[in-house]
Amino acid sequence: MEQPEDMASLSEFDSLAGSIPATKVEITVSCRNLLDKDMFSKSDPLCVMYTQGMENKQWREFGRTEVIDNTLNPDFVRKFIVDYFFEEKQNLRFDLYDVDSKSPDLSKHDFLGQAFCTLGEIVGSPGSRLEKPLTIGAFSLNSRTGKPMPAVSNGGVPGKKCGTIILSAEELSNCRDVATMQFCANKLDKKDFFGKSDPFLVFYRSNEDGTFTICHKTEVMKNTLNPVWQTFSIPVRALCNGDYDRTIKVEVYDWDRDGSHDFIGEFTTSYRELARGQSQFNIYEVVNPKKKMKKKKYVNSGTVTLLSFAVESECTFLDYIKGGTQINFTVAIDFTASNGNPSQSTSLHYMSPYQLNAYALALTAVGEIIQHYDSDKMFPALGFGAKLPPDGRVSHEFPLNGNQENPSCCGIDGILEAYHRSLRTVQLYGPTNFAPVVTHVARNAAAVQDGSQYSVLLIITDGVISDMAQTKEAIVNAAKLPMSIIIVGVGQAEFDAMVELDGDDVRISSRGKLAERDIVQVKPRPCLPHGKFKSPSSQADLTLPLGASLVKGPEGRHWEPQSGPATTEGSRSQSSAMLCSGLGPPLSHLGHTPNIAGAQPEARTLCQPFLSLQASVVSLVLVFFCPLKAEAVSLVLLQPSPRIGIARLTESM
Repeated sequence: MEQPEDMASLSEFDSLAGSIPATKVEITVSCRNLLDKDMFSKSDPLCVMYTQGMENKQWREFGRTEVIDNTLNPDFVRKFIVDYFFEEKQNLRFDLYDVDSKSPDLSKHDFLGQAFCTLGEIVGSPGSRLEKPLTIGAFSLNSRTGKPMPAVSNGGVPGKKCGTIILSAEELSNCRDVATMQFCANKLDKKDFFGKSDPFLVFYRSNEDGTFTICHKTEVMKNTLNPVWQTFSIPVRALCNGDYDRTIKVEVYDWDRDGSHDFIGEFTTSYRELARGQSQFNIYEVVNPKKKMKKKKYVNSGTVTLLSFAVESECTFLDYIKGGTQINFTVAIDFTASNGNPSQSTSLHYMSPYQLNAYALALTAVGEIIQHYDSDKMFPALGFGAKLPPDGRVSHEFPLNGNQENPSCCGIDGILEAYHRSLRTVQLYGPTNFAPVVTHVARNAAAVQDGSQYSVLLIITDGVISDMAQTKEAIVNAAKLPMSIIIVGVGQAEFDAMVELDGDDVRISSRGKLAERDIVQVKPRPCLPHGKFKSPSSQADLTLPLGASLVKGPEGRHWEPQSGPATTEGSRSQSSAMLCSGLGPPLSHLGHTPNIAGAQPEARTLCQPFLSLQASVVSLVLVFFCPLKAEAVSLVLLQPSPRIGIARLTESM
């Protein structure tokens, strides 16, 4: 049998030329005895993780945990998922802050301390658990060892204790299942003097060394001893890392404003038990061990019952691309007068013969990635905030190519040509209104809701939004549609108010109506004037989805999976329709299933397509914040990583 010409023989394969696949490692962060920076309460800590470049040694923000109010001993739920390479030294830095406002600018918050380590240190520690003291002060790298050396430790106060950071690492399995469940409780202990209790649940998965790692917190139910918590979804690998018999501990607390939550009791279970669904096996006694030891007649502190359980398999971004899903990319450019006169070199719209301006640079970088996922390469391009000829009317939704019937441009070069032509014909004016372009893309997204198309709107702007109320309403209405919005800020204006549109922490609302899911990602000031980009502010832009933050979706929305996963009994029997609280509306709900050749029915089952599709799309769009080549980054985003055992591996010196 002849070998095809395009197939390399075994003898031609160079093992050193191929890239080594990474192992996905989940890092969990906890802290103890942090500094108390608040006068009348405790600190509200946030942890920021940085990675260091291999060549330039620059620190880049990788991601942030959630903020936990009023505590000096936080156990952060939000994890950092990183690629682990045994053969590389991967330097990490963890900075702790006391958050004083909603601003994303870290300089506006109190610094609590920092710690340096390598990923190999964490993985190679006993039980993959590393404790390090937190310090305050400027650090520099030792020229010989490359290790961070404190220049001034503890802010110049010798011996000052800043607390301890605890870092745990665990290799993630390839399990792609997502479990959706709901709990209620009955007759919990009364903990409040003037009321009942404000209960919430905290879920932990067990580790091999007998410790537990936090993996989920429910919301707080105020003033009740019989709470019914909202349905929530959690990846199975986060809950038990694919080990169905792994112990899951659930603690019940009474919430207190000062952060000193009262312990009510606890119980243990496993994924295998939970998968039985609602039954007598999933009614748990909440036991307080201290009370049980002191009181002979003590029975329990209430019961917790599993109301529903369902599990579905998550499809990846690549599954949808293989299935024929097209990404419709639309760009909207700010033509307001605050950009400056385009004929002057100080303008953000200045067309230099030597380099692209900030708008053109962003367009080019994004377009080079996104164009490969659109078959016809026709991209609608809009402008807003300009006076149009011949009558000088102000428009916030005008086509850059001048064609009202068809604003699409042929390829990225076509967009740039239309953009440059518009700069010569329109008059920059104002104000900065987003609602018209959001509504424009929403109309197109609403026209095709079979899941075969997904719309992405990129808004590039230099100023503070003028129609916040109208934009919020447009976003809330668009949240149920297959579309995402990325807002990129250029120039030196304040963008703090615009961050409100990014529902990472608080889902936006309009006229009392909550957005069904978070579809907006705001990147304030990733560019400097005159077309020069900052160094990357966050590698998480490339590797993380818009966090769990981007998939907080329609509460109580029911949809029929097209085919049930071959998982556990009780998954199907307990829930014929999966409750997608915390997820975006699925493409199966819209009637589209990726046609994956050769895939098993389980692999084709859709659980959270907007989670994987939307997050991957936005990651691709944000790719131009990375100094790597676009082609390489897109491969990193789409390339799955096979597992490599790391339990016994330590970093080579």
